[in-house]
Amino acid sequence: MSQVASYSKSGVKSSAKVSLDKKVFALEVKSHGLLKSAYHAYLDNGRGNLAKTKTRGEVVGSTKKPWKQKGTGRARFGSRYNPIWRGGGIIFGPTGGENYSKKLNKKAKKTATCQALSLAVKSGSLAVIDDFVVSDGKTKSAQKLLDKLGAKRRTLILAVKPNETTNRAVKNIQDAKLADVSYLNTYDVLNADLVVITKPALDEISTWLAASPSKTVKSTKESAQ
Repeated sequence: MSQVASYSKSGVKSSAKVSLDKKVFALEVKSHGLLKSAYHAYLDNGRGNLAKTKTRGEVVGSTKKPWKQKGTGRARFGSRYNPIWRGGGIIFGPTGGENYSKKLNKKAKKTATCQALSLAVKSGSLAVIDDFVVSDGKTKSAQKLLDKLGAKRRTLILAVKPNETTNRAVKNIQDAKLADVSYLNTYDVLNADLVVITKPALDEISTWLAASPSKTVKSTKESAQ
């Protein structure tokens, strides 16, 4: 079992450390290929398809020939909007219909997430807290709690259904992100300098990521029935 620092709700460091499941938090990352694929898949799946160029048929303007077909000594041109002229259409430009999304199977996603969490444990950038709650909803209180946890830069806080008061307190802190554990992904973990997990969230992560694919499918079918 891997062990990491544990904190109380008020941010006081406990003398006892929390044991973590080796299947989830102690994977050996021999290659970063899968991590890279999961990281880019997250970005590509959230990419907006906004780029659009006009072809020669879509450029608005006169359709008159630039000059007559014969007798000028110059090459013939039928339109001033041909792609090799300035102001003309674009060849092979983005049409706005491109699909940039990438797919990873469930097993690959789970493995990549486990690898990212394992790297966080190995680098000492993962901590466990009893619960992360800011009852007064003030940003100042949330920042004080993060300071006690040793958060200096980008911090990812994983909790089970965080309440609106705590969300309001954290959202104004530039380098902190409070997320529901059900939205755990490789991108957020790799981007964080410190990952803070509440104990209820830790139990859910261990249950979800330690389960084999066959057991996961079976439990899903049983719940559907």
